[in-house]
Amino acid sequence: MVGTMSAAAVAVWLGSVVSILSRSHADRNVYPSAGVLFVHVLEREYFKGEFPPYPKAGEASSDPITFNTNLKGYPDRPGWLRYIQRTQHSDGVLYGSPTAEHAGRPSVIEITAYNRRTFETARHNLVINIMGTEEFPLPYQAEFYIKNMNVEEMLASEVLGDFLGAVKNIWQPDRLNAINITSALDRGGRVPLPINNLKEGVYVMVGADVAFSSCLREVESPHNQQRCSQEMEPSISCDKKFRAQFDIDWCKISLVDINRVFPVYITRPEPGNGILPEFGLYDPPSETLMSRNYFSDFLITLAVPSAVAVVLLFILGYTMCCRREGLEKRNMQTPDIQLVHHNSIQKSSKELRSMSKNREISWPLSTLPVFNPVSGEVVPPLHPDNYETTSMPLMQTQTNLQNQITIPQQRPSGKWYS
Repeated sequence: MVGTMSAAAVAVWLGSVVSILSRSHADRNVYPSAGVLFVHVLEREYFKGEFPPYPKAGEASSDPITFNTNLKGYPDRPGWLRYIQRTQHSDGVLYGSPTAEHAGRPSVIEITAYNRRTFETARHNLVINIMGTEEFPLPYQAEFYIKNMNVEEMLASEVLGDFLGAVKNIWQPDRLNAINITSALDRGGRVPLPINNLKEGVYVMVGADVAFSSCLREVESPHNQQRCSQEMEPSISCDKKFRAQFDIDWCKISLVDINRVFPVYITRPEPGNGILPEFGLYDPPSETLMSRNYFSDFLITLAVPSAVAVVLLFILGYTMCCRREGLEKRNMQTPDIQLVHHNSIQKSSKELRSMSKNREISWPLSTLPVFNPVSGEVVPPLHPDNYETTSMPLMQTQTNLQNQITIPQQRPSGKWYS
């Protein structure tokens, strides 16, 4: 009985293991339509069962999980498919707008989930089968710029449904669908500052089967175009239907009628038979090629510039060395009085230099004793020989002239002199 129960338990365990493996490796198929927005959410809860349980019992798992998506066999996704995940604790989103060129060819997207706590991975495939229909794309397309939304917020089904409901209310079409959603950063916008809950902004393109309403046409009026050129907000009558939830920049709205841009049915040329036209016989070059003589190239490249440099060097040397006037010619052209004056300045400079080298030499002639022309007495110099000149002030006062002898002056005669 015990062996039977153990075998049954093993069978149940094996069945659970097989079911887990099949769930983790099974391909998931989706069928989007060409010309219609495709959104696929990569839910973190879907991959939590493939990782070990959270270590703390009784607490919800909050492991950081990131995703990597690529086309099978290639390093990146298809050109029309984009991916965004804001944080490691939020779900990832695959979104884009497939075109009719991708219809009929299934695209296998490999989705790899990384658990940043345990460093384990889980992988499964998403098979995108694009369906081509004649109903899409719709002929009338309008692109709105919403300033108070991020792309992952706009991709939520509730928010996108509210926006399409507001557009349908002012447009009144029979068929209306979202064609594409693009972040403003992909259009050259700047990353907003992390203040006042600023958003990146998002472009939303919608399509309809009827012509544009008069409310949408109000943007094309000259008055609103002038206000947009002055960076002022245009006056749109239906803006109040969006203002409660969506802040639309009406100056950046784009209205396109694809019937006027390009025809719906494009005629393609008939394929050929794959055979190139006749161009005659191929004439290969001869096996015995003549060697090229590089002597003329050497003369042009090296010899000629070197010869020009030698000639210029010779002219410069002759001008500087052989055409100098010399000191004699300079002195002959200088006036005598200027030479004498210059010579006296040189002699005085030499005398001052020699005095500065040796302070023990005799005093210059300007400081020797002189005779008083009136009394005939010998007047000593302003300072004796043992006077320290290094401490002499620049401006001498009466207190500094203690050794100076007053020169008697001649008194005028007269009865008024006292």
